[in-house]
Amino acid sequence: MEQKAVFSLKGYTFPKAVLDFSALSKRGSINPTFYVEGVYYGKRKEYHLNFVFKAAGEEEQELVSVFCEAVYEFVHIEKYEDIPSYFFANAIAILFPYIRAFVSTLTLQANYGPLVLPTMNLSSLAGVLKERTRIDDEA
Repeated sequence: MEQKAVFSLKGYTFPKAVLDFSALSKRGSINPTFYVEGVYYGKRKEYHLNFVFKAAGEEEQELVSVFCEAVYEFVHIEKYEDIPSYFFANAIAILFPYIRAFVSTLTLQANYGPLVLPTMNLSSLAGVLKERTRIDDEA
């Protein structure tokens, strides 16, 4: 029996990105930080994920800050409690390659050479995302 996906990525945007070019010219290793939060809109059966990626240099000077908004839509989900637990880890994992590519392209186009982020296991953020999820059944 074929099982259909219960959610899909509807779209994403990068409303804010900041590069500190002076810090990029001196970069060595980077220290990444992540912030995730979301809103589940019950009437629309959508989940809006806000994902902030920041990278600081060795001297704690911020090199890159990227804010990404993603929208996931659900099928066969009637209420927030019906969302499968794997959604939170998968939503982050689906979005992160787009963030990696955006950061690489942005730094390359600035003619500083690409800042290539490694692939990362971000499954530890799933619980954080679930805790930082608001439910809006009116919208």
